[in-house]
Amino acid sequence: MDSIVNWVNENQELIIDHTFDALIALLIFVVGIKISSIIANLLAAILNKRNTDLAVVGFVKSLFKAILITCVIIIALSHAGVETTSFIAILGAAGLAIGLSLQGSLSNFASGILISVFRPFKAGDYIEAGGTAGIVQKIEIFFTYLNTPDNKQVVVPNSQITSSNIVNYSSNATRRVDLIIGVAYEADLREAQKVIKQCLDQHEKVLSDPEYLVGVDALADSSVNILLRAWVKSEDFLTTRLELNEQIKLELDANNISIPFPQMDVRISNS
Repeated sequence: MDSIVNWVNENQELIIDHTFDALIALLIFVVGIKISSIIANLLAAILNKRNTDLAVVGFVKSLFKAILITCVIIIALSHAGVETTSFIAILGAAGLAIGLSLQGSLSNFASGILISVFRPFKAGDYIEAGGTAGIVQKIEIFFTYLNTPDNKQVVVPNSQITSSNIVNYSSNATRRVDLIIGVAYEADLREAQKVIKQCLDQHEKVLSDPEYLVGVDALADSSVNILLRAWVKSEDFLTTRLELNEQIKLELDANNISIPFPQMDVRISNS
């Protein structure tokens, strides 16, 4: 115990200096983290003023903030007396080892850069990618956030998105509604087509250009299948599909045109 007290007494200046350096390093770290957040938010605000896509803004903000925080940590350690040259070398070796063990995360990072550069979709688009369909909320370094139609948030790794097909339902202004309407064989086929065309003509969301198409698609086992193809605005796709199904059914019923159930004729022969 006496030796410890003696050592403290002999090295008071050294202890005070190191303690002061450690406090300064801690202050640099705390203030640096706050400044990093402020700078990242300022960058995001500048990008937003330039009408940059929100998904890209989120990705750039998170990436820039991570770089700033790394710099703050190195500066704080340097002020605390840690040899940063050797630290950076150790950090590089550790980064290589971690990179090998976290290949999936690095793949997500690279995929996030590809998504931000090539922009196959933007915030607000309804897409199907990585086995999930939903509205794009934001793109971050490793993940893309989607909101499903039933309001569930799904976090999809970026690598899963770039490694599979991406279906963007919002990229084009119009979409085509395809319906198959089956009518009975004994029904008046031309009257049935006339009723369907009237429903299309009366529906305000069905576009006149391109023109819709109505024709016999197949002579099926239990029905004559009439194919309907009509163009609508992308945002009206689902509502128009539902409304056309209901309207066509009601109009066919009103004109005594039946939609048959699957049926089979069985003949018994008395030999």
